[in-house]
Amino acid sequence: MNKQIFVNLPVRELDKSKAFFEALGYSFNPQFSNEKGACLVIAEGSIHAMLLTQAFFKTFIDKPLAQATEATGVLICLSCESREEVDELVAKAIKAGGRVPRPPQDHGFMYSHAFEDLDGHAWELVWMAPGDQQH
Repeated sequence: MNKQIFVNLPVRELDKSKAFFEALGYSFNPQFSNEKGACLVIAEGSIHAMLLTQAFFKTFIDKPLAQATEATGVLICLSCESREEVDELVAKAIKAGGRVPRPPQDHGFMYSHAFEDLDGHAWELVWMAPGDQQH
């Protein structure tokens, strides 16, 4: 069995968060979605984000819930296949109501940009030139 990752993120309004990520071109797995959470499919069979209502998210923790609009606790970094894909996703995020925290960064061998979703979660997008990726 291949390893998979499920990043769990608290959201204020599940339907609005789902619409935001659908506007970026992502889908949801209905088998793992209900009124308390939705399984965002980032890469079929390997990368997912569970968007959980704040009330449901709190049932998994024993500390206060951090507000991503006020502080950053994690940066979610996704690789892209091209610089254009990076820019397209950021443009879609802006159009869907997201925020851009900084200008894009071009290092020649690597290009990155970022957006924050409706709840302030930070999503970093990066493209690396073929042959320059370290394993």
